[in-house]
Amino acid sequence: MFAMHKHTLFLIILHVVHVVVCTNVKINFREKEKEVLDQILGPGRYDARIRPSGLNGTDGPAIVRVNLFVRSIATISDIKMEYSVQLTFREQWLDERLKFNDFGGRIKYLTLTEANRVWMPDLFFSNEKEGHFHNIIMPNVYIRIFPYGSVLYSIRISLTLSCPMNLKLYPLDRQVCSLRMASYGWTTDDLVFLWKEGDPVQVVKNLHLPRFTLEKFLTDYCNSKTNTGEYSCLKVDLLFKREFSYYLIQIYIPCCMLVIVSWVSFWLDQGAVPARVSLGVTTLLTMATQTSGINASLPPVSYTKAIDVWTGVCLTFVFGALLEFALVNYASRSDMHRENMKKQRQRQCELEHAASMDATSDLMDTDSNATFAMKPLVRHPGEPMSLDKVRQCEIHMQPDRPNCCRSWLSKFPTRSKRIDVISRITFPLVFALFNVIYWSTYLFREDGEES
Repeated sequence: MFAMHKHTLFLIILHVVHVVVCTNVKINFREKEKEVLDQILGPGRYDARIRPSGLNGTDGPAIVRVNLFVRSIATISDIKMEYSVQLTFREQWLDERLKFNDFGGRIKYLTLTEANRVWMPDLFFSNEKEGHFHNIIMPNVYIRIFPYGSVLYSIRISLTLSCPMNLKLYPLDRQVCSLRMASYGWTTDDLVFLWKEGDPVQVVKNLHLPRFTLEKFLTDYCNSKTNTGEYSCLKVDLLFKREFSYYLIQIYIPCCMLVIVSWVSFWLDQGAVPARVSLGVTTLLTMATQTSGINASLPPVSYTKAIDVWTGVCLTFVFGALLEFALVNYASRSDMHRENMKKQRQRQCELEHAASMDATSDLMDTDSNATFAMKPLVRHPGEPMSLDKVRQCEIHMQPDRPNCCRSWLSKFPTRSKRIDVISRITFPLVFALFNVIYWSTYLFREDGEES
């Protein structure tokens, strides 16, 4: 009995010593990670050429969930119709062949930097023009393997993507640029891409673009069918609004100023030919240069843009001001010719009147007895005029009907002066009317496209 108690006490002491020793010994879990990696990825244990099984170990397609983090958007080119973006791209899928023991939660995940060690989805960016990885200081890529077999792949990439644009409302337009991702070789029977639940696309908070504002972004699916099958596809639509303040300062206000400067010639004297010609030609050439500079920064398209309407009308107003001076110059020379002809007729009438007076006085001197008979032929002051003469005077002296415009224009005796005065009023009114129609049309169209 005593021997049994002694043996039991010895076993208790031995157990306590074992527990104390095990407690004091530190387990190196980094070594355990190596053992786990060798166990699940060792030779003959894992084949990266074989895709994972479907949900619940079935033969269905492998499900890959995708999410993005947009770090920056560098440029949006209207000429090339492309944009550059830098993003962190992440994929996550379940591969039950990679399950491992986490030692009671001490190993949260295993990290790899070699993507060829495990099976990878064959995703590509369908609207990509150029792209590159980042390898400074080390390759910006990692693969995390979680205990239950989930794999997370993350990489930082820079892409230049095509973005077909509709420039009919330029520069009052909005553009939608897409980012498309699809499977290259696996059909939907083997591989399906899905957006990660919750917040699949994230954008850096302090994103600043020189000429655009990112209003919103939308995620969608874009599966495509070809002769070889149906392929899974994801897309992100980025909605950009063009910043109008830049174009208001650089294009619209200078064009308005050029048009208004061209109207200065209406206030110059019609005889100041060098001043009016130089002003009209200078504004016309400046406006043409402005138009050429605007078109140089845009691709040649087959339709009319909003900026084309603006520059075309402004160029027409400047050219119209130059043509107005040509009309004024012609009217001025016509007025001078008419004035000269009027003076010549007056001189001719005076000479004829003087000649008739001389002939009458000679006749009266020759036959003094015929004075009484010749009296009716000569009208002295105070004598009544003939009926025909009275009728002619009444026709020419009939007062015109009262008209405010005629009475106002009568203050300007020459036609050239009247053209200038009418132009001073007509050109600004028509240009103001054009502005009302232009802005109401394109601003309403912009709001309609937005809705």
